[in-house]
Amino acid sequence: MLWGKSAGRAGGRSNLLLQHLLDTAAVAELMWDHYLAPSVRRMLDGVAGDGGGRLLFAWLCGVHDFGKATPAFQHMDAAGAARVLGAGLSWDRHMVTRYRWRHDRAGGALIQRYLTDAGWSEESIGWVWPLIAGHHGLFPTLGGAREPKRAQQQLSGKGPGWDMARRALLDVFTRALGFDDVAEVDPSGFPSRAAQLQLSGFVVMADWIASDQDHFEGVDEFERVSLQGARERAEKAWGLLGLRGGWGELDEPEVDLFRRRFGDDPRPSQAMVVDVVNRMESPGLVVVEAPMGEGKTKAALVAAEILGARWGMDGVFVGMPTQATCDPMFTNVRAWVESISPSLASQVALLHGKRRFNKQWQGLLEDPAPDDRYTRVAEDEFGLDDPFGMSQGACCPEAAAERRAPAEWFLGAKRGLLSPFVVGTIDQLLFAATRTKHVMLRMAGLAGKVVILDEVHAADVYMSQFLAEGLRWLGQARIPVVLLSATLPPAQRRELVAAYLAGAGDNEDLNVPAEIVPEPTGYPNVTAVWRSEASAGHIVESCQSWRRDLRVEVEVLPEPVSAKAETGDDLSVGDAQVLSLLRERLAVGGCALVIRNTVRRAQDTFDALRAEFGDEVRLLHGRLSAAHRADRTEECLQALGPPEPNGPGRPARRILVATQLAEQSFDVDADLLITDLVPMDLLLQRIGRTHRHSGVRRPGPVVEPRVIVTGFLPRDGAPPEFPGAAEAIYGRYLLMRTAAQVCAAEGGCWSIPGQVPQLVADVYGSDRYSVPEDWAEAERQARADWEARQRARAESAEPFLLTRAGEHTRRTLEGLHRGGVSGSLSEEHHRAVVRDGDRSVEVVLVRRDDRGYRALSGRSLGTHGEASRDVLDDLLGGTVRLPAKLTQAAEADLGPLDGWRDHPWLRYSRALPLDASDAARLGDHVLRYDSLLGLVEEPR
Repeated sequence: MLWGKSAGRAGGRSNLLLQHLLDTAAVAELMWDHYLAPSVRRMLDGVAGDGGGRLLFAWLCGVHDFGKATPAFQHMDAAGAARVLGAGLSWDRHMVTRYRWRHDRAGGALIQRYLTDAGWSEESIGWVWPLIAGHHGLFPTLGGAREPKRAQQQLSGKGPGWDMARRALLDVFTRALGFDDVAEVDPSGFPSRAAQLQLSGFVVMADWIASDQDHFEGVDEFERVSLQGARERAEKAWGLLGLRGGWGELDEPEVDLFRRRFGDDPRPSQAMVVDVVNRMESPGLVVVEAPMGEGKTKAALVAAEILGARWGMDGVFVGMPTQATCDPMFTNVRAWVESISPSLASQVALLHGKRRFNKQWQGLLEDPAPDDRYTRVAEDEFGLDDPFGMSQGACCPEAAAERRAPAEWFLGAKRGLLSPFVVGTIDQLLFAATRTKHVMLRMAGLAGKVVILDEVHAADVYMSQFLAEGLRWLGQARIPVVLLSATLPPAQRRELVAAYLAGAGDNEDLNVPAEIVPEPTGYPNVTAVWRSEASAGHIVESCQSWRRDLRVEVEVLPEPVSAKAETGDDLSVGDAQVLSLLRERLAVGGCALVIRNTVRRAQDTFDALRAEFGDEVRLLHGRLSAAHRADRTEECLQALGPPEPNGPGRPARRILVATQLAEQSFDVDADLLITDLVPMDLLLQRIGRTHRHSGVRRPGPVVEPRVIVTGFLPRDGAPPEFPGAAEAIYGRYLLMRTAAQVCAAEGGCWSIPGQVPQLVADVYGSDRYSVPEDWAEAERQARADWEARQRARAESAEPFLLTRAGEHTRRTLEGLHRGGVSGSLSEEHHRAVVRDGDRSVEVVLVRRDDRGYRALSGRSLGTHGEASRDVLDDLLGGTVRLPAKLTQAAEADLGPLDGWRDHPWLRYSRALPLDASDAARLGDHVLRYDSLLGLVEEPR
């Protein structure tokens, strides 16, 4: 009569423990049949031996709650406890209430004895028990899983009764699934540690589905307990939830696959990628380096399809550098999978914090009602209201109001990566490389997928630690990975290759000798690596770009930076210079892109240009409200994006002032680029936004591509002066080395993309290029400071990495979370873990007057801020990110409005009420929201 779910958590009637184990096993059977990738099934067949993967998988998922067969758990529900006591089992009430032993850890500790008695090998027991002990999100050490000594065995149950009950439970469950006895379950193979982590995530997934009381009502009579009943319940639940996998087993790709998908023959670089992935001998890592506009994304998608067909992958994760770059990629991926099979388009999930403002995503949601059916799994978390972060908004608040795109279950907290196809920020992969709770769900979401990461050069040294850690685990799991970049420094490529090969070879050492993987000799190029048996293989090839090099003229616009110099018109000298230059260069029309390194500079420049050019100027940066930013991004892409035969055409004159948002995966084409100085790889990315598309008619003064670099002051006989803000963001060393190349090229041209690898290597490779002799001592000091900071930033990531240093060769998951983050983290705090910049927070702007509150859009809210469903989007469209220096004040002073406290999402939001002049005071700062400028910090 052991119970597994109390009546309160099983639809009004308790669910017996054996029934819950069978329910979970039945869900696992459906996951095997309809969800797991062919590669995962083959791996499990190999572990089980004799093709017994399906049966082993069901058993591993079902046995997860074995630890509930203890007094430590059974005493916790009065009604359930009474039935257990009535059946003859007993416990010391004082001891079981005084000491605690969570059922997940109890199960991991206790199962070892019974598996040993059944004759299991020590190796099998060693990797199986952590799956049970860690199924609520954290893997303990063996000592941490054991029963507290002070409990004197009262938590596991003294006397033969409890031991007999557990043996009977395990035996009956095992035989019900189809095994002759527990001994027969013993796996013959040993999965990799990465496979164990993914398998653990699938155990959690099966448990969460089987714990949905709407579909699995309690069975409290032993006579009604059965596997057949469990299968019927699971089948019904699976159908109602709409769960499914990806494309399944793909046929061998046709020779003309690229044309079939995109309607055109592949360019040389795209054909090179297709050829290379067809020749790889095992799943591996593919690094594609090609110019902006070369078509890397299409090549990567076709490569993913080929890799999926060859190695049994069932879906794709596409990781982008920013939320803004995710949105157009979401559209592209949906179109691509729809060309494979029309039913697949609905299975693509968009995974980032602002997805509700993506109009295509919003249009796919059938029902915006909160998803509240998967909020509680365990009963022994000792008074914690939400021990697993599963209540709406606790971990992933953006999922709270969304349904069915692709399936409602996948949209809940921590489950996004489990969707068959996912487009999200690279953070989603980085989260999977952190020692945080429920990391196994994220790794399970990557199992059986091809991983594509765009703009990987954008990962700084801190983020790169998590990227390398993720690549280690993906390499060990034999998950194909495609990395894309136009400006990847050679050292960074070598580090990424080394990380993947180290994982694939179960090595701690990251060093890969140059003779094993040679350097590419041309551009575009592809580097593919893999590991077969004991050796590493590689293919390194290059080809010509599909289009001739652009000769981009380089011009320097010196700007005083030591003090704020102003003209008589209250303009800074820098803004006055830009205004004068654009007045001349755009006299007969044209489209210019001005990129500033800070929001404040962008706002000031916009103000200066708008006074002259009026509505022909647009502003785009990260401190616009979510709705304004989404609308302006869409407008910019329509106005300056690829020419369309039946489109409205380019404006006669347009000036876009932007920050780093325009730097990557932002498909606009400017006739003229003016940019603040940044490190060379980023400067080249910015240059990639000019003269990008063919067939664009350009006025005479801007008919030739030109980049005008400003935001620094060259000096004779001394290194340049750089703004303090630029040095804080990018570091003096890289700015100095880039400035040397820019100044050397002034008045001449760079051949783009032909010179891209050389230009990047000359800045990042200290042995390849020297600054002018007058700068040498300043450069040496800047380099020393930069290297020290790089080391410190890399070391600061170590406490959060999924694997501690020196432990990459461990064989099981025991103690994986030792020293890690034990509590559930919000998406914001997860992001703070993998990005080491000053942490910032978002607030929801609301207007307050005598009648109450209104959304930033002007729509009325309730007296205390209450938001009905039809006004929720307007309200959240007022979300804006504060400057990092205001984080402490915001966390101390801001919280939800009174009318938000019971809302499943808004209760986790911070409101910033604006007065009649759209201003607010926060700490010692006065902020104002301007519909054109965005969030402005007023002078004190």
